[in-house]
Amino acid sequence: MESFFSLLQKNVLDRRAWATRQELRTAIGTWIEKTYHRRRRQTSLGRLPPSNSKPS
Repeated sequence: MESFFSLLQKNVLDRRAWATRQELRTAIGTWIEKTYHRRRRQTSLGRLPPSNSKPS
């Protein structure tokens, strides 16, 4: 979990000053869906990112 928040801070929070909470919320959601989930690998998913895995 600490690794996730470290990556979030480095890749989203520290990139620039955010004008509104909604803008930041959107940036975090976009980062999670488009970057974090596509790179993360899980043994239980056959080493595929969650976006490429098929439900059991």
